[in-house]
Amino acid sequence: MAPDRTPDAPTRNLIAGVVSCSSRRPWLLIALWIIACAAATAYVLGNFAINTDTGKLISADLPWRQREIAFDKAFPQRSELIAIVIDGQTPEIAERAAATLTQRLAADRANFEHVWRPDGGAFFERNGLLFLPLPQLQQTLDRLIAAQPLLGPLAADPSLRGLMNALGLLVRGAAQADTPIDDLARPLAAVADTLEAARAGRAAPLAWRALMTGQAPDPRELRRFVLAHPVLDYGALEPGARAIRAIRLSAAAHGMTADNGVRVRLTGQIPMADEEFATLKQGALLSAAVTLALVGVLLWLALRSGRIIAAILLSLFAGLALTAGIGLAMVGSFNLISIAFAVLFVGLGVDFGIQLAMSYRAQRYALADRPHSLDTALREAGAHVGSPLALAATATALGFFAFLPTDYRGVAELGLIAGSGMLIAFAASITLLPALLSVLRTPSEAAPVGFTGLRRMDAFVRSHHRTIVLSCALIALASAALLPRLLFDFNPLNLRSHKVESVSTLLDLAKDPQTTPNTIDVLASGVEAAVPLSQRLAALPEVASTLTLWSFIPDDQDAKLALIGDAALLLGPALLPSSASPPTDAQNIAALNEAARALDEYASGGSGATAVQAKRLAAAASALARGDPGMRERAHAALVPGLAQMLAQLQTALAPEKVTLQSLPQDLKRDWVAPDGRARIEVYPAGDSTDNAVLRRFTEAVRTIAPDATGGPVTMYESGRAIVTAFIEAGAWAALAITVVLIVVLRRTADVLLALAPLLFAGLLTLALCIVTGLRLNYANIIALPLFFGIGVAFDIYFVMAWRRGERQLLGSSLARAVIFSALTTASAFGSLWLSPHPGTASMGELLALSLACTLAATLVFLPALLAFSESRRA
Repeated sequence: MAPDRTPDAPTRNLIAGVVSCSSRRPWLLIALWIIACAAATAYVLGNFAINTDTGKLISADLPWRQREIAFDKAFPQRSELIAIVIDGQTPEIAERAAATLTQRLAADRANFEHVWRPDGGAFFERNGLLFLPLPQLQQTLDRLIAAQPLLGPLAADPSLRGLMNALGLLVRGAAQADTPIDDLARPLAAVADTLEAARAGRAAPLAWRALMTGQAPDPRELRRFVLAHPVLDYGALEPGARAIRAIRLSAAAHGMTADNGVRVRLTGQIPMADEEFATLKQGALLSAAVTLALVGVLLWLALRSGRIIAAILLSLFAGLALTAGIGLAMVGSFNLISIAFAVLFVGLGVDFGIQLAMSYRAQRYALADRPHSLDTALREAGAHVGSPLALAATATALGFFAFLPTDYRGVAELGLIAGSGMLIAFAASITLLPALLSVLRTPSEAAPVGFTGLRRMDAFVRSHHRTIVLSCALIALASAALLPRLLFDFNPLNLRSHKVESVSTLLDLAKDPQTTPNTIDVLASGVEAAVPLSQRLAALPEVASTLTLWSFIPDDQDAKLALIGDAALLLGPALLPSSASPPTDAQNIAALNEAARALDEYASGGSGATAVQAKRLAAAASALARGDPGMRERAHAALVPGLAQMLAQLQTALAPEKVTLQSLPQDLKRDWVAPDGRARIEVYPAGDSTDNAVLRRFTEAVRTIAPDATGGPVTMYESGRAIVTAFIEAGAWAALAITVVLIVVLRRTADVLLALAPLLFAGLLTLALCIVTGLRLNYANIIALPLFFGIGVAFDIYFVMAWRRGERQLLGSSLARAVIFSALTTASAFGSLWLSPHPGTASMGELLALSLACTLAATLVFLPALLAFSESRRA
């Protein structure tokens, strides 16, 4: 036999020797792998750590990240927050719940560093009326003065007894004076609603503020905010879990439930991250079950041997364990992206195993009549596919390593681990896998291995290679023409399930321009300098409004203080704290019956809406008096706490003080002024702040005036640019490195182009299909591209090197069978992610399935036609 003088002969002979040695000394190899895996597993178990801080996924050396870090240092209380959104059935309920929760959480130093209310507290309770526009303040005070006849008796006896007595006196006085009291129709109806609900066993708290001012509560009055800076554990998968649990337990302990007219929701960076993990875990079981079922079926269809499948899986998991240990040692702790190395390792590592096993099966059939056919078949399989496997593993590893110099640190660490994993997977496929196959003594093959049905396709592709190549070229050109329409969704909110509380709450807040979290922060040199800068920003059409520390200095204070002072003179004596003792149940019954008689008398002699509501309230009061004590207790709970709170707040609000910069609370000033004197300006977007285009225009407009601006929209905008740039840079480095390796190994420019052209075609086709189907690239699914690149390079290398060896029936060969089932196995493993309830993970599965389908089409149709076309040109 003539010596093998092909360029890759030394590599093939070396790998064949390694495979042969492994099969002849299997127990030694298995023992060495067991020792290595045990050591790696022990290291992982003893040192496992995952850093869930998403802020560290992108290099801190970027200018915008430096500004972000500097801002967080200047205002540390504004980062890593839990926003507690409290909605109450009435303003009084919302206020009471917010005050109680703030007090309780602030005392929990084990779980919270700082808890405060951005919209409440002693300052706003005392000076809240000063922030009303002057006409609205005048109208509010006029209505309160008009309600004095009711306020006085209620302040003297703030109870169910006092309310009933006050209403009875009011309607009797009106009837005796023969004066119309049409303004009482709405208050009487409101009290009737509450009493009827109490009798029916429901809670319908009375909105006392609306009752006194004559105005329905503004939706914003029914909502309160509490901000909590939690103690976080970034070593846990859910860093804020303890703090979140503490909030929910405290809310439940104080009756903050829907039955009591309160809804407490959590949002912000910490709850969103924790709930994202919960969503991922929710779909993980289904995904894993579907994956295992599909992979098992496909491996059986491909290999038809439980022993071979067992050998592949054992070598795969051994390589995964070793990769985990080495990877953890290299990076110190995994991050939210690098932890995906396991998914990539399985998807690519199983390909190496299938390639060797399929070649082994083909050799077992060809060498069935020779002695020691198993060992010989393994050696021949190593010689047959070893060189392509080595080149594919090298090329794939280089593709991953190309991310190392980029600023996307999360993927850079993934590239380091996954690239190393490719080399480990290759090592396992030529050492441990042959040893396991030798020990398991798989049976010989009774029939040729391959796809006999595809042999006709071989002939068709060769005879129509020009048409196929031309058609694929036109498809590639059309796909390239579509690329400018490719969109990248830089908003991470779109990757999260909108059904979870934190995200749905954030979207709810974003509907209101005054509560949207998508704001930008700008730092001025000082408090005075913030005024002109905020005015320039507010003049931008993309800006709805701006806030500074000056926003907490009310306008027209002198005129407002005078109005409030006049009202206080009239209302103050009536609001003095009550000295009345709480009523007994018998006294409440008597007051209800007396009020019912007075209301009935008024209704019988009157007409109009007030008479109608008086009759209705009389019936409700009478029924409540006849009912059991539980009904009256419910009425008390729905009426009295809110009444007492309203009276106390009104008494406080009627004694404001002139607000100056010096008199502002220190906590409030610290939220707007850094220790070095720089002042914060908060800029709110105009338009739909959940729309990517709106946020992009908003960010760009603000930065024309304030280039150093930071905040959520800036982070999203710059992160998107950094990630896209990282993938472009990594793609360029990977293409260069792989091209160089292919040139060195293949030594023919034409063969290098033949290996790369199908990859380019599949890439263009994948991106074009993304555009056509509306699938946007995002932070999650873009990670599918390295896997697509690795699989595509490997498949193309297999076919090109087989063609170089003289094989022409590629589609009907064991190689095509291996490629097809490898692609299907990988597609099933990752395509099952499509079933995840997590939108980001689902989009990753969708793009992976799409890219693998394009890769398989390019490998099985375009590449054979291209090889035939190349051969015809040489002939």
